[in-house]
Amino acid sequence: MDEPAIEITVAPPAAEPAPAKLKHPVRRLVHAVSDIIFPPGCVNCGGVVERSDAVDALRYVCAKCEARIEFAREPCCPTCGFPFYGELAEEENRVCEHCEGLSPVFSEGRTAVLFKGAPRALVHELKYHNVLYPLRDIETLFGRSPRVLEFARGAVLVPVPLHSRKERHRGYNQTLWIAKCLARAAGGVKSGTRVEMLLRRVVDTVSQTKLDRETRRANLRKAFVLARGAKVNPSLKYVVVDDVFTTGSTLNSCAGVLRRAGCRDIKILTFAHG
Repeated sequence: MDEPAIEITVAPPAAEPAPAKLKHPVRRLVHAVSDIIFPPGCVNCGGVVERSDAVDALRYVCAKCEARIEFAREPCCPTCGFPFYGELAEEENRVCEHCEGLSPVFSEGRTAVLFKGAPRALVHELKYHNVLYPLRDIETLFGRSPRVLEFARGAVLVPVPLHSRKERHRGYNQTLWIAKCLARAAGGVKSGTRVEMLLRRVVDTVSQTKLDRETRRANLRKAFVLARGAKVNPSLKYVVVDDVFTTGSTLNSCAGVLRRAGCRDIKILTFAHG
């Protein structure tokens, strides 16, 4: 059964969201009342977000910031999905500067949006402020990326794992939630898309945010292993999912574990890139 969509009854940071099973009229009433008490503020600029009942409306991004969101459209780098512009778009079999020297063990990758403005703010809220409300807008943005959804559809989505210490501290693995959002946007089990925690992080590495590729690669050596009891099927498509693509080192390390476990069709996908 598909997981219910993530719903939020109050604006940030007043409360955490929980999957809701309310019927649409009741849900609209709850949102209307909560928006009067706690007007939604834009995660990026802090401005007021105009209420909309549209299914694909962003709830925590104002219209001005929404207009500046850049989707990663084709033509794009086949390794990570970063879009090509101008003359670079005419060159065949080219990888972007982010992927030079990566030596990927996966076949290709895609990303939904560029990591700046509102998408950056959504990820930062989710990742560093211990709140889940950005997931609603992340799922909506996935839904506006048809090529990304097609890329994920019918695959086993494998979230990049957190070390147990970091997951206990944060209370959740944000990438697992992002993978669930992606699976729902892609059609869930009806489309053959599902999420499986096949990997485990056994090395508690330092933050990778400001490290270059070589340092990241050294940090991640033997950091991931196959989860206890995990089984893979060589005939299936596996897509490793992360929040942001920076150098690709983490995703490549995870893909390497799956490759050694017997997976043949391995791809990578991130919500944002930058």
